[in-house]
Amino acid sequence: MACLQVATDSRNPSVSEQDDKIFMKRFSLIIVGLAIFAVLIIFFAGNIHEQLEGSGNPMQDVAKVDRIEPVFGVYAGETGRAAALAAAEESAGAQAQQVAFDGSTDGEMIYNNVCQACHMSGAAGAPQLVAEQWTDRLPQGEDTLVQHAIDGIGAMPAKGGRSDLTDEQVRASVQYMLTQIEE
Repeated sequence: MACLQVATDSRNPSVSEQDDKIFMKRFSLIIVGLAIFAVLIIFFAGNIHEQLEGSGNPMQDVAKVDRIEPVFGVYAGETGRAAALAAAEESAGAQAQQVAFDGSTDGEMIYNNVCQACHMSGAAGAPQLVAEQWTDRLPQGEDTLVQHAIDGIGAMPAKGGRSDLTDEQVRASVQYMLTQIEE
């Protein structure tokens, strides 16, 4: 068997070396092109995804909430609904019945239990039952003084901090205070 040996000349590269160079150039261009294509696909996919998620369509938001609601909602049937309504009514009734001092309009009792703490000592600028501290207030009239006691004024909270007092009870305590002002 005879072997053919191709003589290579260093000045003239063989055909296979030229083919290799051409192949590498084309292969490199294809790889770079595919990489650029992949980056573009990722970029466009990200933009499309953001547009779908942040579309701001209120109908989609409502539909999404409707689809999720059964997961966290509880339905106890009509019996459960009736029980919940009955409990709410009972609670509202109990709160309505919780009036301070059993609804008494005894101004002296209310003053002694609520108002006296500040008005006896003059705490936070509360006027004591001394005529000179009431000279600016008395001309305003009883209705204005009662309204100030109901709504609160200065450092005094509404109804003296007792939200369970009725307006009539507040009026009774103000009337009592006005009768007790010392000259």
